[in-house]
Amino acid sequence: MTAERCATRAAEPRPSTPGRTGNGDAGSNCVEVAPLHDGRIAVRNSKHPEAGVVFFTLAEMDAWIKGCEVGEFDDLADTGR
Repeated sequence: MTAERCATRAAEPRPSTPGRTGNGDAGSNCVEVAPLHDGRIAVRNSKHPEAGVVFFTLAEMDAWIKGCEVGEFDDLADTGR
């Protein structure tokens, strides 16, 4: 993924389903994801939607999820542990 790709702010396509957030933080989380009709996944901060949307392909999202599952990004989270 390149910085140029992440920074692209074209007209935002409408999600194919409503965005959803995780429930692991008693509803205070702000990461919202939504699948798009073109197969990409839109990610945004639901508390600051004006900040824009980042788009990922299914392969990119799959790589991110697999990295999360094996703890690849644990150092970036405040887990309170």
